[in-house]
Amino acid sequence: RDRKKAIYRESKYEEEYEAIKEISEEEVDKGNTPNISLMCRILDVKRANYYKWLHHEKSIVDKENEEIAELIKEYHKKYNGLLGYRMMADRINRDHNKNYSDKRIYKIMRTLGIQSIIRPKRRSCTVRKNNNTAKNNLNRDFNASRPNEKWVTDVTEFKYGPHNEYKLYLSAFLDLYDRTVVSYEVGNHNNNILVFNTFDKAIQANKDAHPLCHSDGGYQYTSPAFVNMLKEQGMTQSMSRVHCCIDNGPMEGFWGIMKCEMYYYGKHYNTKDELIKAIDDWIHYYMYERYQRRFGVKTPYEVRREALSLQTPNQYPILENKRIIKYKQEHYTSNTTL
Repeated sequence: RDRKKAIYRESKYEEEYEAIKEISEEEVDKGNTPNISLMCRILDVKRANYYKWLHHEKSIVDKENEEIAELIKEYHKKYNGLLGYRMMADRINRDHNKNYSDKRIYKIMRTLGIQSIIRPKRRSCTVRKNNNTAKNNLNRDFNASRPNEKWVTDVTEFKYGPHNEYKLYLSAFLDLYDRTVVSYEVGNHNNNILVFNTFDKAIQANKDAHPLCHSDGGYQYTSPAFVNMLKEQGMTQSMSRVHCCIDNGPMEGFWGIMKCEMYYYGKHYNTKDELIKAIDDWIHYYMYERYQRRFGVKTPYEVRREALSLQTPNQYPILENKRIIKYKQEHYTSNTTL
């Protein structure tokens, strides 16, 4: 018979002992004397071991694990199953001033049968026609030393309606220093107006910003009007190469996380207003509540606020990713600019 382990360290015959205890209590409530010996023989356990288990006092570690388990269940419900064991550990440790290891949180989550949403792999990315508007000046250097040094931008598509027959488009600018959503705009059409409005919002919120601005080769970003908008703001334009979605990796990654967490467990949005509210709510959560380990378990808003108050902002270098290094070695020749 399969046994689900208790959160605390348990006996091999935990379920049998629990059954004997429950039946005994029921018999006592009825005014009967429970036959412990008979039940132990039927369940093939030793009577002495049952009594030893019955009077066993849980250790400090056992009790602490049960407290952790309650916190895990609370956060799992609160955040709709979005937290993996690392984010769960960060959330519990920071909110409750603890220092539990990832391994401990992982084991308890596994015991509870709790896991985060598994993000599906993207099968492909959008392929743009070749253009000569701008070079890949970002050159996959996704590190930034201060806010408003490097922005990335893109437009993505959402679906809603009883049969997902309607589309809504989201345009956003992301700051590579703190991963702040500098601005965003939703619209019924993926057109110039959507992108231009998003850009205007970004500048209104950061009037003195002159960052390098990176995008893919979409027609909105290659349009003369957008190019002039960047020049007027004193911004350098950068653009991904053809067939190289990874050139805009942080933006693609942001979309992936957003959609995974918004469409958890087959979540569906029936109306446009419902979807827009969900987008607003998630971006607020991402900015003000979603801790990021790279930033020392702080939110993008906290990192940005801190940086803007310092003469020399703290640095958060991106660690080398072995999978990306391997990808570059396999897909690019030595004379290709990475």
